[in-house]
Amino acid sequence: MDTAISRWMPPHLDRYRGPLGDVLLAAAGAALVPYLGPAPVGVGTALLAVACAALILMRRRYPVPVLLAGAAVFMVTIALARPPDAMFLVAGVLTYSAALSGPRRRPWFYAMVMWGSLMLCGSVVYLADWWSTDQLTTFAITFGGAAAGDSVRMRRAYVAEVTERARQAETSRDEEARRRVMDERLRIARELHDVVAHHIAVISVHAGAAGHVLRTEPEKVWPVLGHIRTAADTVLHEIKSVVSVLRDPDDVPSTEPAPGVARLPELLTGLGAVGFAVRHRQRGEPRALPAVVDLAAYRIAQEALTNAHRYGDGGATLELEYTADTVSIDVTNSIARYGDGRPRPGFGLLGMRERAVAARGTIEAGPVAGGLFRVRAELPTDERAIDRLNASPTAGRR
Repeated sequence: MDTAISRWMPPHLDRYRGPLGDVLLAAAGAALVPYLGPAPVGVGTALLAVACAALILMRRRYPVPVLLAGAAVFMVTIALARPPDAMFLVAGVLTYSAALSGPRRRPWFYAMVMWGSLMLCGSVVYLADWWSTDQLTTFAITFGGAAAGDSVRMRRAYVAEVTERARQAETSRDEEARRRVMDERLRIARELHDVVAHHIAVISVHAGAAGHVLRTEPEKVWPVLGHIRTAADTVLHEIKSVVSVLRDPDDVPSTEPAPGVARLPELLTGLGAVGFAVRHRQRGEPRALPAVVDLAAYRIAQEALTNAHRYGDGGATLELEYTADTVSIDVTNSIARYGDGRPRPGFGLLGMRERAVAARGTIEAGPVAGGLFRVRAELPTDERAIDRLNASPTAGRR
């Protein structure tokens, strides 16, 4: 029934296929009960028709209880009067639904419950008159319905398993491809390390020789400087060739410099344009930062403010502090509450932690007193602060 309906039903109404099929099947069952029953149609026949329609409508949601209820209704009908033939058709439909959706994978059990109930009640009420060749039809309908339901259930399970295996195979293939790409990139990085380390050692040796020659025989320094330049050009060439291999050919080359804390006002202006107010405070004297620290500070502030906008409740506060050997980023925002009453942070915390670790700094992120969420990162700007930060018990805290 569902398949026949889906052929003419528009795709956007496909979700109503099952309920519509049940309604049509229930209407057909209710109409066949008086049509295939004894004439004239009485109150009992009408009540049986309504009961059959109700059982068909509820068979999807409660397959086994409906099967038992149907058996009880049919036994009462047999006990009161000669049942119409359509009742046995409804019995087959209920047995089909129980075998299809029932908790037990024993279709013969459901068929035996229905058929045995009908045969037992009929034998008690009508004795030997009940057994005739017509009961073979009842047997075929009930057990045939159970077999059809079990067959459809197994086919659906098979299709679902094949689909899941295909999905897992696709996922495994993608993961294997990514793993091989990462292995290849690691191999290339090791080769680049070996090549660059060799040529840097050559440059160091020639630079030392140049210093010695420059003091004793200045006229011989030019060949040494030529070797240094050749080695440096080789290093640059190797790096360029490896980077070209690692770069995605679909990437659009960018000539824009890497962002730093000097571009924080642009970030705040963009957030303000979408209605998110950020209170910005700066302490200490601004100065030029190492490239890695400058980029990490900007990205951490950007990610923290983005999370505050997405998951927070209102505005945020950004504090940027320069000390003698560090730069600190402190972002605080109120926590939005959801249905479970807990804050819902984004996955950007992992990225911020990786940025801080790459810059050899520390980061702390989590709820604080007053219903606030705080992200604080401290990044070293010279070698003196690195050992101090990494020795701190809160280093890398998330």
